[in-house]
Amino acid sequence: MAAAGAVRVLPASPNWYSSRCSDASGDGRLFGFAARHRVCLLDVSAAAPAFYGELIGHTDRISGFAFCRCPGQSSLCASSSDDGSVRIWDTEALAPVGEYSLHQNAISALHWSPLVKDLIVSGDEKGVIVCYWHNRSDSQQFFPEPRNVFCLTCSPHNENLVAIGYKDGMVVIIDISRKREIIHRLRGHDDEIHCLVWCPVPGEERLPAWQDELQAVPSEDGRVPNGEQDTATKKGCYLASGSKDQTIRIWSCTRGRSVMTLKLPPTKRRGGAVDPAVKERIWLTLHWPSGRSTEIVSSSFGGELLLWDLTQSGKRKWTLLGSSEGQNHSRIVFNLSSVKHQDKELLFSISMDRDVKCWDLSTLECSWTMPSLGGFVYSLAFSPVDTGCLAIGVGDSMIRVWNTLSMNNIYDVKTFWQSIKSKVTALAWHPTKEGCLAFGTDDGKVGIFDTFSTSAKNKPPQISSTYHKKTVYTLAWGPPTPPLSSGGEGEQPSVTLYSCAGEGIVFQHNPWKLNGEANDINKVIRDTNSIKHKLPAHTEISWKPDGKLLALGNEDGSIEIFQAPNLKLLCTIQQHHKLINAIRWHHEHGSQPELSCLIASGSINATIYVHNLKSVIESTSESPLTITEPFRTLAGHTAKITSLSWSPHHEGRLVSACYDGTAQVWDVMKEEPLCNYRGHEGRLLSVQWSPVDSDSVYTGADDFSVHKWHISKQEHTRPPQGKKSIELEKKRSMQPKVKSKKKKKPTEKSPAKQDLSDTMNGDESMKEILLEENGVLEHEGKKEAQETELPDKVSMTVSKDTSPSAYDHSSFSLPKPFVTQKATTVKKDPPKEKPAPDAFLKKRKPRSMLPFSTFMDHRAKDELYQDCLRLATCLKTKGDNEDVSPDLKDRIHLGLFADRASLHEMIDVEGKNHLENGHPELFQQLMLWKGDMKGVLQAAAERGELTDQLVAMSPMVGYQAWVWTVEAFAKQLCFQEQYVKAASHLLSIHKVYEAVELLKVNHFYREAIVIAKARLRPEDPILKDLYTSWAALLEKDGHYSMAAKCYLGASSPYDAVKVLAKKGDVTSLKTAAELALISGEEELSATLSFRCAQDLLLPRNWVGAQEVLQQHKSLFGQRLVFCLNELLCKCLSERSPCDRKSPVPPCYHSWELNREASFLDMVIEVWQNILGMDTTEQATCAREQLCSVEHPPSTSNTHPKQVLFHISHDLTLAALSYHIGTWDEAVKSILGAVTRSYDAGNFTLMQDICSIILPEGCDNLRHKLDSTNSQSMAASRSLEAFVAYGLLYDLWWNPLKDFLVLQKAVSEPALCPSELTAPEKTYISGQSSSEEICDQTAVAMDENLCNTTEVLQCEIKSDSRTSSVDLVDRQSKLSGCKVLLSEEIAALQNTQRDIAKVQEILADMIHQHQQQRNSLQENTNGSTQETNLQQSTETESDKPCADSSQVNCKEEVKEPITLPELTKQLLKAKQKLAEFPDNLKVFPFPDVLECCLVLLHLGSECPPELQEQALDLLRKHGSADTHQKAGRRFLT
Repeated sequence: MAAAGAVRVLPASPNWYSSRCSDASGDGRLFGFAARHRVCLLDVSAAAPAFYGELIGHTDRISGFAFCRCPGQSSLCASSSDDGSVRIWDTEALAPVGEYSLHQNAISALHWSPLVKDLIVSGDEKGVIVCYWHNRSDSQQFFPEPRNVFCLTCSPHNENLVAIGYKDGMVVIIDISRKREIIHRLRGHDDEIHCLVWCPVPGEERLPAWQDELQAVPSEDGRVPNGEQDTATKKGCYLASGSKDQTIRIWSCTRGRSVMTLKLPPTKRRGGAVDPAVKERIWLTLHWPSGRSTEIVSSSFGGELLLWDLTQSGKRKWTLLGSSEGQNHSRIVFNLSSVKHQDKELLFSISMDRDVKCWDLSTLECSWTMPSLGGFVYSLAFSPVDTGCLAIGVGDSMIRVWNTLSMNNIYDVKTFWQSIKSKVTALAWHPTKEGCLAFGTDDGKVGIFDTFSTSAKNKPPQISSTYHKKTVYTLAWGPPTPPLSSGGEGEQPSVTLYSCAGEGIVFQHNPWKLNGEANDINKVIRDTNSIKHKLPAHTEISWKPDGKLLALGNEDGSIEIFQAPNLKLLCTIQQHHKLINAIRWHHEHGSQPELSCLIASGSINATIYVHNLKSVIESTSESPLTITEPFRTLAGHTAKITSLSWSPHHEGRLVSACYDGTAQVWDVMKEEPLCNYRGHEGRLLSVQWSPVDSDSVYTGADDFSVHKWHISKQEHTRPPQGKKSIELEKKRSMQPKVKSKKKKKPTEKSPAKQDLSDTMNGDESMKEILLEENGVLEHEGKKEAQETELPDKVSMTVSKDTSPSAYDHSSFSLPKPFVTQKATTVKKDPPKEKPAPDAFLKKRKPRSMLPFSTFMDHRAKDELYQDCLRLATCLKTKGDNEDVSPDLKDRIHLGLFADRASLHEMIDVEGKNHLENGHPELFQQLMLWKGDMKGVLQAAAERGELTDQLVAMSPMVGYQAWVWTVEAFAKQLCFQEQYVKAASHLLSIHKVYEAVELLKVNHFYREAIVIAKARLRPEDPILKDLYTSWAALLEKDGHYSMAAKCYLGASSPYDAVKVLAKKGDVTSLKTAAELALISGEEELSATLSFRCAQDLLLPRNWVGAQEVLQQHKSLFGQRLVFCLNELLCKCLSERSPCDRKSPVPPCYHSWELNREASFLDMVIEVWQNILGMDTTEQATCAREQLCSVEHPPSTSNTHPKQVLFHISHDLTLAALSYHIGTWDEAVKSILGAVTRSYDAGNFTLMQDICSIILPEGCDNLRHKLDSTNSQSMAASRSLEAFVAYGLLYDLWWNPLKDFLVLQKAVSEPALCPSELTAPEKTYISGQSSSEEICDQTAVAMDENLCNTTEVLQCEIKSDSRTSSVDLVDRQSKLSGCKVLLSEEIAALQNTQRDIAKVQEILADMIHQHQQQRNSLQENTNGSTQETNLQQSTETESDKPCADSSQVNCKEEVKEPITLPELTKQLLKAKQKLAEFPDNLKVFPFPDVLECCLVLLHLGSECPPELQEQALDLLRKHGSADTHQKAGRRFLT
């Protein structure tokens, strides 16, 4: 570092968005602020600030900086960085004295304890607080809250207290000497805490304005009762916090609560250079002036600073700092810190507007402003008119104009930012017009500012409508050249603006008409010099001061000198062989006029050459000269030259700026280095010799700073070599790096809307890297990589005239593709350093089409030269003799440069090469290039290697070839099972049927239908065929709804209905029925609807069933059945509620029922009112409908719900007959219902139906019947019998209580289950499945297995239906059972039993015979046959007699009966049956013998005459074994 006093510096900008990254030293001498990864120190002890030095060592952004405040140690300070370390520095030596890295996360806050001289406290983003005592290298960690620390401050009155502010608005005060460290949690803010400050005066003095938030009510004199005030006053201390929520709160430390809240006022913007449309983030920082407990300074919305008076009550009183225009910051302020100078206190502020300001707190005025820079300094330019006015082009998208001669303010700097929106890379002042400054930017924009006008601050520049495609490198004002040079005086400007940019083009702009088209001077150069060859890319432009000559520097290292105005080429300097970065003509005003012909140039090579063009200017030669020898050579730099400047005060004295980090002053004539400046911390990008001070030079570098230094005060004379150079390289390499990128890959544009809060100013440095590190070769960058300080598109979100906020590079992005790269031509030199290998992994290089010739062109140099000679010879021969084909011998690859025949030979060799290496696709491409397509197609088809590309190219051979190729490709695709693609190709040659068939065969029905429907006529049969085939397949797989859609598509709705109904669930049937109705299939629809309704009965959903049925008139009869079924179920469930809860509750209609009427009348009333059965005709019609439906007879296996439905059908017929008045039919139907329940073995149901339909018995019925009709009379008798049968059992199972005593005494054994007759057995087995049986009966029947005594005991407990009926009543009922004891029916039933028995034996014999035959085939064993035969003769009636003794069983084994005997028995029984009258046989009747047995079991209850009759019948007809056993005790 050079002597600080000798250097005047515009430093790098302070970092943004840190709670404390600037501080002033305790002795008041220094003010330091973090700028990127360095700390900049200013000496503020005098009236004006002076650059003191920099603290260098961190490798990442500095997030916190604080001085030690203890006396005698004011030179010590500490800084924390994103590199994870905290460093301690000595500012006297500008050197580090300690370092520690105890945080695992990014450090976000730092403070040096004002009371403990070696204690540094820091906090990180995860909430860890580290206390470090550097004298003893001891540390302690705290973790008060798991939140993101935003700021922290140590108390100036108690060495153990630290206040911490968090991102979410929480403030805590901790005591670092205690284990449980948190003293207070202060809640009140609801957003980031930006700053915490302790009141400099200890104690909590009461102020009149503070009482509003205190809970205790003060007395008259303002004191709080109970002496609370005194302790608070002595012990506590106030703490102020500033938050993003736009409030300042004052907290009491003793009470741990807020005592005052200040809300930021909406201050009016005064002269702030900010676009109102730009919303910038608020930052609220605070400073509590020392010794003043009632005043506090805060930042505000737009950069204003406010002084608050805390004594004012009511509306808070605040005063604005800085009374006059332009004193305030124009953007938000981040940090405030102060020093004491004699009697006054100075306050320093750093802001987003990149200014550092010093305020006098006694006058509230701004004492001085120090501007700073937020980007690389690309360009420096002194105005030729306004002496000492230095324009600075900076990478932060702003231009600074520094009046270096200002007497009262050494940093008199104006800033221009309007419409720039990109890095300023080039500047040029108009040679004669004051304040006219041209600028060029990184994104190719050229414009002109007027810096002189008073309103300049707000006046946007003129922008040229012609943009360069790449970075503008250089601007120069010069005389007009065609077409602008034509025209008389005053019609055209005297000077025009030339711009040269990265794409290698120089434009001439008309300053009078910037919105017009600019001219490319290459056109004039070509026309004037009749040049046919390609012009080199231009990288630098410089006009001789007298405007007569123009020098253009090129990418290939040549410099061309042209004569104005027509740009005739005078000479070419072939000296540098690398890209030209700088060209400067010597000034005109020396004592040696010949020196004005000197031109100095610098390139990517480190050497500077000076040429003397005097001879060229005086030469009369018509053709341009070439200069290869320099006039002087200035060697010494070790890196590329970026800028040159001749001294205007001396003759032949030059200063150069170089990438080696130094500026060098040369005596050109002696080729001698005079002085070397090494004060910058980065690579130099620009240099200007002061126009007023011969000893001063200004340099700008990529360390974001401009230095003014004195030649006479430098200790070095020449650039650093060897070790020194390495050290400088090392110094520069401390700048943060980023992983190397692929050279040509354009990097992502940074997002336009980046939240500035993400980082702070100067972050862009993290992305700026040495060019070589980025894999960019030396010749590919100009003056130096303008690596992004600024995400290039950040500003695009803002309105046209936008404020700096849009492009302050507070946020950073990946580097742009290097904006300075000029080279796009072939590489000249190998790279000095290999880029990182990962750079090449990302993108694989495509395989070369011509590998052989490419390889041949990369052989040894000698062989390549031989190639050139051979080629030239061959071409010459060919030129002399047209017919002779050049003989290239073994150098086939030269066919590329010879005639077509040679090229064909070369292609054949390359093609063969590809086939051998297994790359047929490259061979095919080569043949296509050659034009031999047909052969390629045939070969590929034979090998099955056709591709889409080949097929696409095949039409060039002809239509037939194309069709043939497509067919071949389709076959090939079928082999590869790509049927859909094959079909698409067939379609392309209009083979629709083939395409459809191909898809159909391979089961791609959906695709086939799409094609057929889209391309064929609607009536084409193939479409129907597709639908039906697909439907069949879908049906097989069970996809019924899809199959139905196919049938509908094929216009066969009947099939669609059938397939839908296949699944058979309610939804399917309902849909199928509706579909059938839509399609006009009435009958089918009705059938399906009926099925659906029946299915809905299972879950007892009568409402749903009626909905389904009501669509069909033909199902009116069934609607009546369902209605009756619902009412019947309702009645049954009311009579005997079932205990078991059904999972689905029944869905009844909410009909109004007439409970007074009989069941049939109630039903008919519902039919009439609800279902609309108004007329007798309707009833008759419905009856006919129902009569046509036959239901099979019920058995014990029929589902109870189905039994009930069939019963409902019978009862509906009865109700209809009753309604019409045909009683004979009604009786038959009621009988049908009763016998159906009897056949199903559901005895209780039979009893319930009898009592529901015939509550009064059958007496009323008998009178209404036609007594002449024998059938109806027989039916009536049968019905009466069943009613009596039910009653009989009722009486037996529910005996009188008085009668029980009698029974107990007798204690007769009850009927065994084995002794019960068939119907009883059926009932017992069937009862468990019946849901309609009430508990009482079930209990009774189960108990029947025990003796009667137990049954009767059980019955006492149960609710017996007849317990209250007296004996007389029971006997009268028993007399009614007389109808059961019919002699003729008993005889008929006996005959029927005989027939059944014989048939059973016959069936058994046949079964045994079949078994014998089967076993004979397997095993011929005689003894088994005999036993089998014996077993076959035993009837079933022998087996169940488990009770009777074995002796009995043995006696009953009879001799085997022969077949003829059986046949004879059967015939006899049948004859006997035929003798009975028919009306007896038509209607069923309860088993007479069973009834006799029951009557006898009733014992003394039964009237004697009935007992006699019963015994008589038993003796007569009870010949069967069962009856004999059952009646044994009555008959003996």
